[in-house]
Amino acid sequence: MEALILGWYVLSATGSVEWLVVFGSLPWIGALFALFLGMAGDRLGLRALLCLSRGGYTIVAGTLMVLTVTGALSPMQVFVLYGITGLMRPSDQAMRNVLIAQTTPPGTLMGALGLSRTTGDMAKVLGSLAGAGGVAMIGMGPAYVVVTALYASAFLLALGLARPPLHAGHAKAHDVLRGQMDAIRYTWSKPDLFGAFVIAFIGNLLAFPFVLGLLPYAAKEVYRVGQAGLGYLAAAFALGALAGSIMVGANMMRVAAGRMMLWSCGVWFVAVILLGQSRSFAIGFALLFLSGLMQSLCLTPLAAVMLRGSSLEMRGRVMGMRVLAVWGLPLGLLASGPLIAHFGYVACTVLYGSLGLAATLAVGYRCRDDLWDRSAPANSHV
Repeated sequence: MEALILGWYVLSATGSVEWLVVFGSLPWIGALFALFLGMAGDRLGLRALLCLSRGGYTIVAGTLMVLTVTGALSPMQVFVLYGITGLMRPSDQAMRNVLIAQTTPPGTLMGALGLSRTTGDMAKVLGSLAGAGGVAMIGMGPAYVVVTALYASAFLLALGLARPPLHAGHAKAHDVLRGQMDAIRYTWSKPDLFGAFVIAFIGNLLAFPFVLGLLPYAAKEVYRVGQAGLGYLAAAFALGALAGSIMVGANMMRVAAGRMMLWSCGVWFVAVILLGQSRSFAIGFALLFLSGLMQSLCLTPLAAVMLRGSSLEMRGRVMGMRVLAVWGLPLGLLASGPLIAHFGYVACTVLYGSLGLAATLAVGYRCRDDLWDRSAPANSHV
């Protein structure tokens, strides 16, 4: 909801796709601190981190609400304040996945991850419609009152977490650095973890920019629709993701996690290429739905592969490494701005989709014994 409200504001206020992609990169700058947060989660407990993040979101949203209602909001204020929330935002999903792994037996891990994503994807559907359509109906100020209230309720709900930390005690600076190096070596040495990390990185680098940053541009310049149309396009992607989460969470299929991660990622990039060729709103809606579906069928098994392949004491740090892959998103977004300005939106989708498909095939071949072989632990149904 917040991303669509502010993304449309930035594009309307600046009229620049370059500034839009800078804004779209802000929520992901905190991926740089992912390993520190992974260590902190192992040492101090995830409850404190989740409460801290949601409390910070509430304060920043309240500040933006006041600036909006008083008419004092400017694009630079949006960049600064939204960038502050980006310090914690990339680690949210990883922290929730670690909590799930701590509280569910291995046989139900995939279903539990799918169920967790279902709640988030359902919120994205409603938030997409409310974020863009709500502004068109009631204005940006009242819509931001709702955003602030939702963040405040999320903080209160986070107080209900009571899971103790895995490792008590305080970490010294050299322990944190050593933990980071251990996580890098551990991930690099296990082909299943390395392959999953690369898939996560290329997905963020080459696929997510078109739905997590460039969607306002596509709505305004490609499909020629207003804020309500933007909400429908964002909801299409979220609906596809929700459908995928339900399929995995309800155990509608026996999932070989490694294989599903690879083939769904390949289809996702094909959808990106086709998305650039379409000028029809209906076809764009369908392709965004397909992208969301494939995204969900890729990233939920990916999380399962990384959690299954990690020892208990390394899970927090490995998921911190997983969050580092999010750095691909701001890099891909920042590169897409000049590419679109000079070569066009269509050329950018073809370039990104083709590179992503080629990289997926390379990972599948390089890690075929650990991710594609049916007997590999990553493809276990237990």
